Amino acid sequence: MAAETLDTAEAAFLEAWPDYGSTRTLDELRAAEYARLDRLGHVYLDYTGGGLYASSQIRRHAELLENHVFGNPHSRNPTSLAMTELVERGRRKVLEFFNAPPEEYVAIFTANASTALKLVGEAYPFGRGDHYLLTFDNHNSVNGIREFARARGAEITYVPMELPSLRVDPERLEDYLDLARPGGHNLFAYPAQSNFSGVQHSLEWIARAQQKGWDVLLDAAAFVPTNRLDLARWKPDFVPLSFYKMFGYPTGVGCLIARRRALEKLHRPWFSGGTITVASVQGDRYYLAEGSSAFEDGTVNYLNIPGVEIGLEHLERIGLGTIHHRCRCLAGWLLEQLHALHHANGRPAVRIYGPLDTEMRGGTITMNFYGPEGTVIDHHVVEERAAAARISLRTGCFCNPGGGELALGLSKTELVGCFTQPGAPTRFTPDDFRMCIDGKSTGAVRISFGLASNFADAWKFLEFARSFCR
Repeated sequence: MAAETLDTAEAAFLEAWPDYGSTRTLDELRAAEYARLDRLGHVYLDYTGGGLYASSQIRRHAELLENHVFGNPHSRNPTSLAMTELVERGRRKVLEFFNAPPEEYVAIFTANASTALKLVGEAYPFGRGDHYLLTFDNHNSVNGIREFARARGAEITYVPMELPSLRVDPERLEDYLDLARPGGHNLFAYPAQSNFSGVQHSLEWIARAQQKGWDVLLDAAAFVPTNRLDLARWKPDFVPLSFYKMFGYPTGVGCLIARRRALEKLHRPWFSGGTITVASVQGDRYYLAEGSSAFEDGTVNYLNIPGVEIGLEHLERIGLGTIHHRCRCLAGWLLEQLHALHHANGRPAVRIYGPLDTEMRGGTITMNFYGPEGTVIDHHVVEERAAAARISLRTGCFCNPGGGELALGLSKTELVGCFTQPGAPTRFTPDDFRMCIDGKSTGAVRISFGLASNFADAWKFLEFARSFCR
């Protein structure tokens, strides 16, 4: 009966979203490369948290390591030179994948997107009167750069978002972009795609901000797994990303793609092995290397870096356009279905944060479930029930407090009062936080589609969501 119900639902879905049929190659890919999902009965809906690797990626990487001898690349011996060539080949592949002109951009390998962001924050030449501008909708690793800016006397300004769209008003953004200090150091940071709501913010902001005197940091971590970022067309100054979010493996390798002229502005607060050409103890001097070497602290994760090239080639064979199209269809259908869920008394069972259509939004859907009396169901309860159904999703604020605070209705007055009330703890736990905002929800439920998603995943989640209707 369940299979028949799925078949009926899929037939209706295909009629409403006929373009989905053009992505059928992904069903073949799932059967060949991600068969473990169905064999183990997993419904994986956490692609914004981390992508899934294909079986062939692991085999290719293992064969490479098994059939060669590789050494630390910081030398000129045979095994080191062999590894150096693979690292540099991987670097060239990253620039090629993002169509980044090598004379204009450099690829710096990092541990992840957060490390890439820290590189920018600690080395950006903030000074008194300079400005750090960022949207409410940002990952904590972008928010964290404000501490470097604050320590050096720079101004920090957040661009607000509007409800219920969780988007930025373009006219208001223009006013904020006018805050750039003439002749100063001004950094504007925003995500190409929100890791909270899935909202996609305009890439046209890049050139507009640069025209007004800003260096632009575009957080692409949630965007590039399902969208093409063409750096020959769009020219942000700094682009942090994590490869495991794109194709699952390897973890521990990220990247900062940076414009060469922007790198020249950065001043690193220290040096380490690999980042210098010469350092002296007695002479008390050091000289930084140029380009990527000046920012790759110590030895890069060299045995995993060949997996980056393998993963990027895997995405090229699939086609990002195909992945994007499938995620758009699945998200569009599920948004409609979830929005229509109601309890017997007519109250909505689900509240979705952000747009209810697929215009300028990715395959990420964030929501909370509500009981028939209108009270929110604790997202931890939802997560526990999902785990029992072998559904992998994510709950919380997803390291995006600005998006979460606005979506969940937490005001500045409440939050400031929470942190400054008499007897406030020196270290907040989630329970402390929940109590001081009068029981409001402190998080939400997020699902996200990716390269191995299919209609059955979306349908099974809808069936799970229906189980909350009373």
